[in-house]
Amino acid sequence: MQDTLFTLFHVADPEASARFYAGLLDRPAVEASPTFAMFALGPGGMLGLWKRDTVAPASAGAPGASELAFAVAGRDAVDARHARWQALGCTVLQAPTPMDFGYTFTVQDPDGHRVRVFAPEGQ
Repeated sequence: MQDTLFTLFHVADPEASARFYAGLLDRPAVEASPTFAMFALGPGGMLGLWKRDTVAPASAGAPGASELAFAVAGRDAVDARHARWQALGCTVLQAPTPMDFGYTFTVQDPDGHRVRVFAPEGQ
């Protein structure tokens, strides 16, 4: 059995963050409560949004210090995702641009976490 990887972001308002990620991912949370929301990201991956002041042990990290990245197949897919997320009103930190690792753009979630989409170099 493959392990499931959970990425947990400590957030100020899980309900607001869940609305943001529901729009980005184009799917609802698979679990939601006032202090936590969870999204399935695909085979073996989950994203959890945990209310910062209820995290145990207490979170010492600064909000927005994490990045979630999605690899897609090709520049056209990057551009299409960028257009859709921009239409959703996302704060764009980096417009689509070529970098050493591939073609990419980055947006910011309500807590300042970065969400990157990229097409690996050569795709």
